[in-house]
Amino acid sequence: MALKSPVINVMEAAARKASRGLIRDFGEVEHLQVSKKGPADFVSAADLRVEKILREELAKARPGWALVTEEHGGKLPVDKDDAWIVDPIDGTTNFLHGIPHFCLTIAHWRRGEIVAGIVYQPIGDELFWAEKGMGAYHNRRRLRVSARQTLGDALIATGIPWKGKEKHPRYMDTLAAVVPEVAGIRRFGAAALDLAWVAAGRFDGYWEYGLYPWDIAAGILLIREAGGAVSDMDGGDAMLSKGDILAANGSLHKPLARLISAAAKG
Repeated sequence: MALKSPVINVMEAAARKASRGLIRDFGEVEHLQVSKKGPADFVSAADLRVEKILREELAKARPGWALVTEEHGGKLPVDKDDAWIVDPIDGTTNFLHGIPHFCLTIAHWRRGEIVAGIVYQPIGDELFWAEKGMGAYHNRRRLRVSARQTLGDALIATGIPWKGKEKHPRYMDTLAAVVPEVAGIRRFGAAALDLAWVAAGRFDGYWEYGLYPWDIAAGILLIREAGGAVSDMDGGDAMLSKGDILAANGSLHKPLARLISAAAKG
């Protein structure tokens, strides 16, 4: 197994520290103080506590780096060489409903590219991590995307737009096109973890519209380092700016992209 770099060690230590209270809060989810952030999109006291710990730990380890987070907003910096891209809880709605499918995710963005990232699922103590050119790993095991060759054998994950989000009609067209062509569809509600599962070969592909850099940054690197393919819906590399993503193993990426593209165009 490749040795973790200092940057990965910083990410892991911060995520594990932030997760201690998160695990406790998950066990008492009915007592959490929750405020509405938007239609069907909630932010919890736990979410804010986790971000605070991550922000403090990352700033202490790498002072001067920019920080791009969900709860405090932010864009990829133009005046910094290095930035952390952080989502304190991806899958907040799952968390608030007592569903153990959520994660913390951190990526290191350097001069326009993602060079390291982690996705940490605290309930199962699953750490997915990757560094550019060094491979992707699940805890200590090297990750590889699945080897399935045809869509008919594939299990594909997705994210369905929720109330208050745009693109429902276009998304439903793509879903209608994909469903009859694949072995199954899953919608689990945590994009970063779904992408990590593509890297681990648990899913054969994934697509979604309207995401943010903190949802997908680490997952993009995980999949590429595990031998998979990732693009925006136009086949380009503008996932972080466009917010649309299509990921799969090398054999299924193009067929899945053609299917979704044709459906989206009507």
